[in-house]
Amino acid sequence: MNRFQELLRASLKSKDTEEWLDVYFTRPIGLVFALLWNRLGIHPNVITILSIFLGMAAGYMFYFTDLRHNLLGVMFLMLANFCDSTDGQMARLTAKKTLLGRVLDGFSGDVWFFCIYFALCLRMMGQPVPGTEVRWGIGIWLLAAVAGLVCHSRQASLSDYYRQIHLYFLLGKSGSELDSSARQRAIYESLPKRRWLGRAFYYNYANYCKGQEIRTPAFQRFYAEFKSTYGEVEAMPRELRERFLDGSRPLMKYTNLLSFNLRAICLYAACLLDQPWAYFLIEIVVLGVLYLYMHRKHETLCARMMEEMK
Repeated sequence: MNRFQELLRASLKSKDTEEWLDVYFTRPIGLVFALLWNRLGIHPNVITILSIFLGMAAGYMFYFTDLRHNLLGVMFLMLANFCDSTDGQMARLTAKKTLLGRVLDGFSGDVWFFCIYFALCLRMMGQPVPGTEVRWGIGIWLLAAVAGLVCHSRQASLSDYYRQIHLYFLLGKSGSELDSSARQRAIYESLPKRRWLGRAFYYNYANYCKGQEIRTPAFQRFYAEFKSTYGEVEAMPRELRERFLDGSRPLMKYTNLLSFNLRAICLYAACLLDQPWAYFLIEIVVLGVLYLYMHRKHETLCARMMEEMK
């Protein structure tokens, strides 16, 4: 039992960035699977691909309105999330972390929710808007597009970015996956044209990083000043580093709320109650407000740190 607890602690990113539900529920189950699949010689990326198919199955089940299919949808999405936890834990325990694995991990979540959104729209098109006799029709697709493309994707990508920033200042360069669009673009341009798959991969990943950078101007100014002054975080004065972490640490709970668990719980409740439209509204209104608050607080923190460095 002590050995399992030691492995569990080693498989976590950090106490600051882990959500309590993951620490006490998802990660222990993920570790059991990680140990099993590692013994069988299965690579973490294979587990990620398995999670994609489980997420697609969840989407299919949420198309139906009966309780049995929706409970199966909940089960498949939970299994997909366990796989998502497992591949990361395996990668950290076995030193098999790769950029491809990280990007594939993010891509898998996009596939899950694309399939789920698609299924929910098909499910609701012929249903009436609550309190009226008007059917949702194309309106539900517009609502889903705002929830998914405008809200969900931006919330998830910025939450991931803020976690990687926090891990960088907490654990150093080796403990974070903080990337820059310029570096990824340079890798893309260095690849010969015959390596079209690699070029496509780095081109899209550079654009993903660029999207994160465009939305965080105060952090980009602080980070550029910090890099020119200290080089890497290990050379930064400890007091200054701790002040940044003290300001960033309270925001980690918002990065977790905007990731998977809260979103999944709201999805489960909305589907089981046969009111999936409510999930889209939660994405737009509730999670949208959390996103704006988190973003404003982090940018304010970075502006303050910039002033302290002058």
